[in-house]
Amino acid sequence: MLSVVIALSAAFGISASEVADSTERKPHELRDIEVLGVKRSPDGTNSAEAITRINTSEIRRLGIDAVKDVSAIAPNFYMPDYGSRMTSSIYVRGLGARMDQPVIGLSIDNIPYLNKDAYDFDIADIESMEILRGAQTVLNGRNTMGGQINIRTLSPLTTKGLRASLRYGSHNTATVAAAYYGTLNPKLGMSLSAQFGHTDGYFRNGYNNERLDHENSGSVRWKTAWRPSAALSVTNVAAFGVNRQGGYPYASDIDGSIAYNDTCAYRRSTFADGITVAWAGKRVVVTSLTSVQYLDDRMDLDQDFTTQPYFTLTQAKREWTVTQDLFTKGVRGKYSWLGGIFAFYKSMRMEAPVTFKDTGISELIESHRNDINPQYPIEWDARRFTLGSNFKPSNAAVALYHESTYRTGNWRFEAGLRLDLERASLSYRSFCNTGYSTYHVLPDGQRELYSHTPVDIDDSDVLHRTFLEFIPKLTVAYELPSLTAYFNFSKGYKAGGYNTQMFSDVLQQRIMNIMGMSAQYTLEQIVGYDPERSFNYELGANWKPADALALDAVLFYIDCRNQQLTVFPPGTTTGRIMTNAGRTRSFGAELTARWNPCADFTARFSYGYTNATFRNYNDGRSDYRGKHVPYAPSNTLFAEATWQPQALVFAGIQPSLTANVNGAGRIYWNEANDRSQDFYCLAGASLAFAAQKWSLRLWGENITGTRYDTFYFLSMGRSFTQRGLPARFGATLRLSI
Repeated sequence: MLSVVIALSAAFGISASEVADSTERKPHELRDIEVLGVKRSPDGTNSAEAITRINTSEIRRLGIDAVKDVSAIAPNFYMPDYGSRMTSSIYVRGLGARMDQPVIGLSIDNIPYLNKDAYDFDIADIESMEILRGAQTVLNGRNTMGGQINIRTLSPLTTKGLRASLRYGSHNTATVAAAYYGTLNPKLGMSLSAQFGHTDGYFRNGYNNERLDHENSGSVRWKTAWRPSAALSVTNVAAFGVNRQGGYPYASDIDGSIAYNDTCAYRRSTFADGITVAWAGKRVVVTSLTSVQYLDDRMDLDQDFTTQPYFTLTQAKREWTVTQDLFTKGVRGKYSWLGGIFAFYKSMRMEAPVTFKDTGISELIESHRNDINPQYPIEWDARRFTLGSNFKPSNAAVALYHESTYRTGNWRFEAGLRLDLERASLSYRSFCNTGYSTYHVLPDGQRELYSHTPVDIDDSDVLHRTFLEFIPKLTVAYELPSLTAYFNFSKGYKAGGYNTQMFSDVLQQRIMNIMGMSAQYTLEQIVGYDPERSFNYELGANWKPADALALDAVLFYIDCRNQQLTVFPPGTTTGRIMTNAGRTRSFGAELTARWNPCADFTARFSYGYTNATFRNYNDGRSDYRGKHVPYAPSNTLFAEATWQPQALVFAGIQPSLTANVNGAGRIYWNEANDRSQDFYCLAGASLAFAAQKWSLRLWGENITGTRYDTFYFLSMGRSFTQRGLPARFGATLRLSI
């Protein structure tokens, strides 16, 4: 370990003698910032940036146990709840995507999650969360152009004993969690936590009257924290989770009914293990973050969402990801730095067959062909066939990054740079084995067999794309005891990649071509998409005019090039593709406030405004210049007030009353902006009683029963929506022994 420390330190301007001499210093306790290996200024201060922090008491009070629970608490941060746990899209300041790479990074106990399909899961023992908004690409890499989420779970070195909780609410929704935190000796602690969740679901399928969004989930987390000396800290976290759910309560936009005949379901199993090693010297801290992750999931989808047998999709994938981050940070007088090297490798195997059934064959294939040439109609050999697609995508990347900070007087200057190299590969095989017969219509209306055409397609290839990117950042801040004003410029970056969900439609087009109908698009047109880049300008201030009041205000402007959008191709296809809009721009403002005038009362407020529009986007059918970017809300709102009267404490029991409101909108559902969700607010409230060893919280969410939509899309030219969750009520009991 020492040799690695010396080698890396030398690469960033620290002599080996300084590293060796630092082990002679007097023992001291490491600061949390050093133990966690969080990428922050080494002098213990945070960079001048837009950031929302949520502490343990707020997490308990708001019932937060997943990333989506903080939607709108951080201004301009929106994570809608729709589909299944796989559809965990996030939108920040007008940026976001419904598939492939996310726009915001997620790290849990220093484990970076690179696949957004694994973003939505419950965590029982969250200690704190922070949501950074604005491009974090220099330090955190790809897919953080909208920000970064850091979650920290409880440490067995600071938490002791047995903790348990039971949450029960409407529609038989329950979560049971238990954890034990203990130490083998003062320097070594371990914790083991487990959680199980269940819900009957909130929506029914009108076709068979069964619950759609029922769910069972469970997780186990084993955390080990070891401080063999004051200078060295080692933390390892292993987490395993399973999820089994129905899902996709998509309703017809015509009559609001949810009715489809084929099974929809999602199942997921995940494993992640990450080890953090932090070593602190006199002038330098060196941190190594290593992780390995496994994702195994399967989605079964009635892709037409009707009661007719059109077609179904199954998407099953198994993915391994390995990451390594090695960085150093240090201080020399007025100058401090942070820099390192990051690498990852991700490999996936995916199968995505689409099965055409009777109605799908009749209406989407035979009728189109027969309308063109009615004298020679065709008829498929079988009333069911499969378009097979197998993929082996992989990504490998390495990056060097560095950020320097210099202070003089009240001024602080920061400059950062990242060099990012990534190689994306896609090995695919698309195949179909079927056939059809052509008939000749005689003058008397009878038909005779004219010919038989086999359809035997088996295509395969290996594709490669390489991306090299320079990513800069610059910050100027002016600091006073109660006020920090700053200006940030940063470049954001999302890597390009390959579409996989359209391969079945490409096969369908190939079949149509065999039948003499021209294809609407080719593999080369839709298979790949380019990187997304943004240039971010941010002017902000953090002001604490009094001990009881803290205010943060931000103005931002984002110039985005080749923004990645999920779109539906023209016609009766059902596939989705990632494409690049020519250019978009976003501007807006954010305001957050905390007020704690006395021990009895606390309040929190956040508001975000975003105006995100296309500056240049023409998809060949329509020009969307000036239209709002879809799915990203124009406004987010959160307000909360808690009254905790000290005068009403009885027998050591502290009562408290909390009320909150959470809002978002307007949300445009398509590029044409002719469909949208108006601004809506969801009201919540809770009454809690807390003692030393236990607490009971009675809560309600969306207590006014506000009706709103969380999603809208087109399938085969039909419109579908998903309604937001109705009013829910319940109770949460926590025990600490």
